[in-house]
Amino acid sequence: MQLRYNFRLYPTSGQQQALARTFGCARVVYNDGLRLRKDAHAAGLPFPKSGDLSKMLITQAKRTPEREWLANAPVGVMQQALRDLDQAYRNFFDSLSGKRKGAKVGEPRFKSKRDNRQTARYTRSDVFRVLPNRKLRLPKVGEVQVKWSRRLPSDPSSVTVTKDASGRYFASFVVETDPAADLDRFEDRTASVGLDLGLTHFAVLSDGRKITAPKFFRRAERKLKKTQVSLARKEKGSANRKKAVVKVAKAHAKVADARRDFHHKLSTTIVRENQAVYVEDLAVKSLARTRLAKSVHDAGWSTFVSMLEYKAARYGRTFQRVDRMFPSSQLCSACGFKDGPKPLNVRTWTCQNCDTVHDRDINAARNIKTEGKRIVAAGQADTENARGAQVRPGLVPAPRDEAGTHPKRHAAVAQWEQAGIPGL
Repeated sequence: MQLRYNFRLYPTSGQQQALARTFGCARVVYNDGLRLRKDAHAAGLPFPKSGDLSKMLITQAKRTPEREWLANAPVGVMQQALRDLDQAYRNFFDSLSGKRKGAKVGEPRFKSKRDNRQTARYTRSDVFRVLPNRKLRLPKVGEVQVKWSRRLPSDPSSVTVTKDASGRYFASFVVETDPAADLDRFEDRTASVGLDLGLTHFAVLSDGRKITAPKFFRRAERKLKKTQVSLARKEKGSANRKKAVVKVAKAHAKVADARRDFHHKLSTTIVRENQAVYVEDLAVKSLARTRLAKSVHDAGWSTFVSMLEYKAARYGRTFQRVDRMFPSSQLCSACGFKDGPKPLNVRTWTCQNCDTVHDRDINAARNIKTEGKRIVAAGQADTENARGAQVRPGLVPAPRDEAGTHPKRHAAVAQWEQAGIPGL
């Protein structure tokens, strides 16, 4: 099973400049390839193939005065940028044709040097190496200090170096784990659990436990407001404004890191303690358009459920989503009687059929568990969920997208759906 292991990097000032050159070269090659393909489409010509783009935009371009500085970056990084462009187009066309499930993927967009996040991916052709002194050697950069938090289970096939908006550097290694060793990490369990996700309580378990929502953003909102106000008072284009931008980014990164840490710890605990996990498939995007949008984003349900999914697949657990239309809050978990819809302010209710008093959230979690077991026993569990993510072992969790796309469909390229496009 392929996984990503992320670690913090601490490059020196000289190495930061070298990485900035690498980021810039990869971005320019990506944009040049995108421009050529857009021009070819506008002229009614077939798309240039990846091999031709590589020769034209890398090999030949380095010999020209306008692009001779491309020699400052490894060739493999720029070739990988073109492969990312190919993948972005594949995602776009697959989304148009319906082959790719989930939300519509838009046409690839140009990358900007002012983007908050800059990336460069090194493959084995670039001869990156983890040295015995625990430093990471990158071509054209040197030996970079790494903050190791765990060991790599195998030799990495690639590493993506990222600079985020707060100025931090990270290395994301793609490694192959041993399935047998993963299965042995957690002992088999007989317990199973249903989860009902919410806002007051982040998760309510079918065994009666309630996990209080941490509300990381709400707790840090006052500090975030101060940094935003300070930023708004700085003159545009000034050095102080640039410093204020970094302060805002660091404040938001701290909130995101705390939320991610909470999700990882809770999801690992649930997967370790239970052999089967059942959870409701929430319409998060729809909920994020309501007046509860800030709280919904603060909870991060989608990220948490994705963690449960890939960890269950990795450690040999059963994972199943229950359809969002299932009336988990209307059914009595004791006798199965459907008592009808109830307003959100009703937190406890008594079944009209068996007189059982229910806590709304615990009852819903128990119903989700029962329905999840029924789906698995009936063999109705899909190999893909509603978002197109694989549930079987082999899932590749990639928390950071590497191919730049836009979620909105571009009207000018609607006609590409039925077109035969070579070179993809």
